Amino acid sequence: MQRIATFQKVSKERFVQDFMDSVPGYNAEDAGRLYEEIKLPKRATKGSAGYDFYAPVTFTLHPGQTIKLPTGIRAQMEEGWVLSLYPRSGLGFKYRLQLNNTVGIIDSDYFYSDNEGHIMARITNDSNEDRILQVEQGTGFMQGIFTQFGITTDDDADGVRNGGFGSTTK
Repeated sequence: MQRIATFQKVSKERFVQDFMDSVPGYNAEDAGRLYEEIKLPKRATKGSAGYDFYAPVTFTLHPGQTIKLPTGIRAQMEEGWVLSLYPRSGLGFKYRLQLNNTVGIIDSDYFYSDNEGHIMARITNDSNEDRILQVEQGTGFMQGIFTQFGITTDDDADGVRNGGFGSTTK
């Protein structure tokens, strides 16, 4: 297997700002403490394709509820690779946990964005069986898989990213 990427934390300032903007009920001191406890994504087994992303805070989602979670994580990867994000399989199966954009796509140049390439996850408990989802802080809730990709022979893209969601089509 090729080793093509590293996970890093975003700066504490970036995390605190994004966390306070996304998750109600936390102040800067609380968010700063959470930052210190962030775990970098890891594979659970030698044969795992997915890197588990861990919840920065305990949260509960009733059916139909959504939360936006700043992960505190950024991914630096070689050009020609992408990080695709999915709900952890068990959570998707048991609770119909879904990423609101279906699959998160983290491009290699996102690492250099103004927001430090901070990976965010907006997730919804789409259970139609009245199942309440509770995820404890430090528990895996999402997984990321690195995939190599190709481009067309006549590709002439030369734009430079400076932002997150939808920034490359502006």
